[in-house]
This record gives sequence, C-alpha cells and structure tokens, in this order.
Amino acid sequence: MTARLAMAAALAVAGVTLAACASPGYPYPASTSLPSPGRVLTPPSSKPGSYLGVYAPGVPGSYTHVEAFAKAIGRQPNLALYFSGWGEQFKASFAQTARSHGAVPMIDMNPFGVSMRSIAAGRSDGYLRTYASAVRRYGHPVVISFAHEMNGSWYPWGWTRASPKEWIKAWRHVVTLFRSSGADNVAWLWSVNGVTTGEGPIRDWWPGRSYVTWVGIDAYYTQPTQDFAGLFGPTIAAIRNVTRKPLLIAETAVGPLAGQAAKIPNLFAGVRRRHLLGFVWFDKAQNSGLYHQNWRIDDVRAALAAFRRAASNYR
Repeated sequence: MTARLAMAAALAVAGVTLAACASPGYPYPASTSLPSPGRVLTPPSSKPGSYLGVYAPGVPGSYTHVEAFAKAIGRQPNLALYFSGWGEQFKASFAQTARSHGAVPMIDMNPFGVSMRSIAAGRSDGYLRTYASAVRRYGHPVVISFAHEMNGSWYPWGWTRASPKEWIKAWRHVVTLFRSSGADNVAWLWSVNGVTTGEGPIRDWWPGRSYVTWVGIDAYYTQPTQDFAGLFGPTIAAIRNVTRKPLLIAETAVGPLAGQAAKIPNLFAGVRRRHLLGFVWFDKAQNSGLYHQNWRIDDVRAALAAFRRAASNYR
C-alpha cells in the first residue's frame, strides 16, 4: 500500500488479500472559515482515539484543502500528512501553518534515488543534518516516517528490492543523526503496509524499540466485503508479536466501491475497540482502478454525514 519526543512517546478475509497492492500514496503526490480548534493534542498523548489526521491535495505548498476538509467534517485534524522526496528540505512554513490550526506535521520521508546502504554509510549526512537542524529550530512536535511500507515490493527500499538488514541500518542511522543534531522533537513512526500474501515478514524490518516512537499501518477499504477486523486485524497481530508500541493507522480511507457511508463508522469503531492512537485519512480523488479510487468524502453527502457523526463522538 501507498507517510522522538523528549516528553516521552506515545500519538474480511478478502480485505487482507486486497491490501497487497501499492497504496494510493504511491507514487506520492509531490481560505475558508474553520471550526475553532479544541484542545491541541500533540505527542506524547497515548490515549485511544487521540488523533484524527488527514492527507489533502496541495500540501505542503498550501493548507487550503486541509482547511476545507476541517470545515467539512466539523473539526480540526490534529495530524497533517505530507510526502517528502529525498533531498527536499523540511517545510517549516507548512509546519507553522499546521500548528496554528492545532495540527502536528507528519512527514513521509521517501528515499528515492538513494540506496539504504548509502544512507547507512553516511553519504547523505549533509542533507540529513540540514533537515534535522530545521526540525530542531521549528521546536515543536513533528512525526517522521522514513522509508515506509518496506514490507511491500513497490518501493526501491522494500521487500525483494533492498536488504532488511541494510534498511534497519539506514533507519537507525537517520534516527541517531537527528538525535545527535538536537532534533529531539521528532516522533519516529515505523510504518508498514497491511500484511498479506506476497509481502515480506514485518519482523524482518523491526529496528528495535529504542529507535521507534510509534508504529503505523497503511491499509484501505476497497470493496464491500472488507471490515476493520479483516483489513487491519492480521497486521495488528503481527505487530504485537514484535512490539507493544502505540499504534496509528497512518494511511487509510474508504473507497466508494467499498461503501463509504457504511464503512466509515466501522473504521472509527475499530480504532476505538482496538485502543489505537487514531488514523490519518487520505482525502484525495483518484480514478485509476480498485486501489486508486476517489477517496474524498467532502462532496459525498452520505459519506460526509457518516464521518461527521462518527467524528463528533471521537476523542
């Protein structure tokens, strides 16, 4: 499929098979009056349902679509996701805008064009130090996911295309460099694709508890036979065999082919029932097959009503 705080960390059957395809975030995409933000939830909150985040088109260049999503659902998202290519710098202006709306910036740092071995050997240290220094100067919580969905094979750093051993070395190197640069305001999100056949074992990519703040899952509802238990349950079980770290649904949405209005309450209920941190909604219109549907709910009356109802009872 397809995105460390010093204050101490913490933010059906067919469904499993369908999780196998590259996520809607792959390849990743390079003002309205809003409801007033409530209490700003920033890491290290570990309460179930603490986070309702969004990826919206135009970020990080513009916050307009995030604002529109907030107005549509009747509350401010408190995680704002964007995708960052290798060599791109930290978007401090976007981070400040997100913070002004009560949201924590969440970055999927994707190392295209560079190998895990090269990163682990320090050949990108200049770039990473510059990035880490900018994050440190920002001085507020930031969530970073490096080289996500590595248990799938669609990214060059993923299964069958890169060694898990080298991936782990690269992850540890990046985390260590940020910490040594004083960027201790980062929550490190280790994100996997929803498990299915044809993927590598999650355990192979585990870098160790001291290098991870949160664990993330990327998976989408694509057809009506899916529910939370079938889509996320096997992945949660596999993760819990490795770690008890707080767990976030880092990328998800319900496609129109799955029945948005019917399945959105199931998503909220599953997060609550499994005591997860929350989820990040991928609010982008795509029209290129089962795995790239129109995930937006803003203009779909029944889906939006279901989302607003569920969100109104969400922490």
